[in-house]
Amino acid sequence: MREGIHPKYQKVTVTCVSCGNTFETGSTKAEIRVDTCSKCHPFYTGEQKFVQAAGRIDKFNKRASLAQNKQK
Repeated sequence: MREGIHPKYQKVTVTCVSCGNTFETGSTKAEIRVDTCSKCHPFYTGEQKFVQAAGRIDKFNKRASLAQNKQK
């Protein structure tokens, strides 16, 4: 490797702005701040809601039943 062209790789602390959780990782930046982490993200905490998908399914089923009624 050539000397002096690579950034310094170091251990840094990642801080979550939402919940305050911290953990260590390696990076070329001095510090990292993230909006959400695995402790507060709805997908990982199990609080994810599928409200929008349910509305789409109901809308599709309604159109499908109307189409079947027209064919009869």
